[in-house]
Amino acid sequence: MATPKGKVSKARRNSRRSANWKLSTPGIVKCPRCAKMKLSHRVCKYCGYYDGQEIIKVEAEAK
Repeated sequence: MATPKGKVSKARRNSRRSANWKLSTPGIVKCPRCAKMKLSHRVCKYCGYYDGQEIIKVEAEAK
């Protein structure tokens, strides 16, 4: 079994691990029907449409 040639310092060890926590930004696009921002490939929570079809019925907001 292979053994390390020397001690790995805390700085080297931690810098190697530091790049794995980064998250990618979610794909946010404008809804083609109501023009509000929504996650791509998901039903719009404001109008209830996806791919030109009404998937869920959304009640109008009371003002």
